[in-house]
Amino acid sequence: MALIDPIQTHIDQAVEPDAPAAAPTARNQHILDPGFDLTLRPMRYPQFFDMYKDSIKNTWTVDEIDFSDDLVDLDRKLMPAEKHMVSRLVAFFATGDSIVANNLVLNLYKHINSPEARMFLSRQLYEEALHVQFYLTLLDNYIPDMKEREAAFAAVENIPSIKAKAEFCFKWMDSVDELDAITTRDERRRFVMNLICFATCIEGLFFFAAFAYVYFLRSKGLLNGLADGTNWVFRDESCHMNFALEVVNTVRAEEPELFDDQMEADIRAMLRDAVDCEYLFAADVLADGVPGMSLGDTREYLQYVADTRLHLLGYNSEFGSKNPFSFMELQDVQGLSNFFERTVSSYQTGISGEVGFDEDF
Repeated sequence: MALIDPIQTHIDQAVEPDAPAAAPTARNQHILDPGFDLTLRPMRYPQFFDMYKDSIKNTWTVDEIDFSDDLVDLDRKLMPAEKHMVSRLVAFFATGDSIVANNLVLNLYKHINSPEARMFLSRQLYEEALHVQFYLTLLDNYIPDMKEREAAFAAVENIPSIKAKAEFCFKWMDSVDELDAITTRDERRRFVMNLICFATCIEGLFFFAAFAYVYFLRSKGLLNGLADGTNWVFRDESCHMNFALEVVNTVRAEEPELFDDQMEADIRAMLRDAVDCEYLFAADVLADGVPGMSLGDTREYLQYVADTRLHLLGYNSEFGSKNPFSFMELQDVQGLSNFFERTVSSYQTGISGEVGFDEDF
């Protein structure tokens, strides 16, 4: 069975864990060495330049998304419990990508010393702004009342389940916020933990959980405009995770001594906390009872996602869970377009017959 996202990463574990890091030369040899390397030739990390070029192929705009059918669904088709689900989703979306963008600017761009990687991060920052525009347009269409809209933007302050997620994000991101350069082993470990949290917990769990609610509604033929935009965001976020995990791979190859047993224990604890935090949000989202989506299955799905993130890091499962949501297995084939095809994907309300999966996706 295919993973829920298209990331294909490999972590090289052949390096001895206690091997000393090589001393930097006049030109930085390590991606976390302080400074701003400006030289693109010879290119030290061509994989990041390739990722940058691939991200350009996934260009889209918010103006391409049609919300007109969504407004009919909201007015006539959604049950009260489903409307509550949507209101919580848009409240989370209203600030979630802004938190991610802040981490990009304040932490990641400052410390990842590779001009190729910074090209990708510049593109990612644009995409995060595009996501913010998408969610702003979503709120403007879904919530015409100005007071309700203002409350949604203040969700990190007035909705406990969303506040808890924001506090989880800040806990890990703020740990390196004050550092102008990362020079000690402890500082580098803190930065790597920030990056892993960013990739596996925030973008890789919090947002993918939100996508599951959207694709659940789409499987019922509801809110196709929301699903249309989410599919583009899904592709962006998958690329963002792929990039962040490749940076982790690079650091692991260059400084394997950072990735000791304590690092693995800390990563597992962090993911357990993230699952608990997202489960609190799920209990809020599903508080009114949404037929077809139980809280128990949602917990199983969150644990399954957490396990897939551990696998991408080269670790064994923590939970041993399976994916209970068949609509997430099908999400990437709802439109019959290639992953990087320019045409906006179309969506259908049901699938009959056999569905072919592209293993390269």
